[in-house]
Amino acid sequence: MQIPAPFDYVRASSVDNALALLDRHGAESRVVAGGHSLLPMMKLRLARPDWLIDINDLYELDYLLVDGPVLRIGAMTRHTTLLESDDVRRLFPIITDAEHVIADPIVRNRGTIGGSLCQADPAEDLSTVCHVLDAVAVVRGPAGERMLSMAEFHRGPYETAVAQNELLIEVRVPIRAGSGSAYEKVERRVGDWAVAAAGASVTLAADGTISKATVGLTAVGLDRNVTEVEAVLVGQVPTEQLFAEAGQLAADACDPLADQRGPIDYKRHLADELTRRVLRVACSRAAASVPDVTIQEG
Repeated sequence: MQIPAPFDYVRASSVDNALALLDRHGAESRVVAGGHSLLPMMKLRLARPDWLIDINDLYELDYLLVDGPVLRIGAMTRHTTLLESDDVRRLFPIITDAEHVIADPIVRNRGTIGGSLCQADPAEDLSTVCHVLDAVAVVRGPAGERMLSMAEFHRGPYETAVAQNELLIEVRVPIRAGSGSAYEKVERRVGDWAVAAAGASVTLAADGTISKATVGLTAVGLDRNVTEVEAVLVGQVPTEQLFAEAGQLAADACDPLADQRGPIDYKRHLADELTRRVLRVACSRAAASVPDVTIQEG
């Protein structure tokens, strides 16, 4: 079956209007922006909303703003906007890295950060990126706004804390001096879902040791962040030996499934190797912003 079940369609004119429409039409209504996840599910009748609420006119949610110690990203910001932003590239190169490997230009031109996060697909790249960066989701509903950490926002595969009558309106990413970040992905072909991917964010102290580190994995059966790796990294000087130890811990911590994208041993190997790579790049990028700090070899 490749034809959606019958549904009604309405185009929201503002955030308040979209919230009113969600409240009016109840549990069988869904919002659509890029539609690259929802519409295929509707065609397969895995999703059968009675009402489809189009939020593409909500230009008030399409923005990138450096606001003091935070980068504020509107939920309707398109992937292409993130990819082409100089501020994003300078402050959070992990986002630029991820956007380069998300789907294809057609999807990136229409898809939004809000749609990606709300889909909550375990193989989705920006969800891992936002977990790694300690991003905060701002959700608005009839009772007002609330702020959620990514751990609170993502409750499990395809499940978020956004209620039926609420909208994700903004993502806030804290800006930290002396930080660097990176993301790398292995896919069967360009634009495919990840076989495995890894992201890392590292903050270096003035003496060159790691003061904060976060590592996240995509598509390998883990709730995004690898806490075992973070405990090993903090307080250490970045070296290849440390990266190798972190990679092995990441491989041990993940729980991948064998599928058409590869066997379990291969995915564990990727978790190990990709963790090493993103830590190496993230530390190098962080060192470039800290005077007189270099990454040791060996």
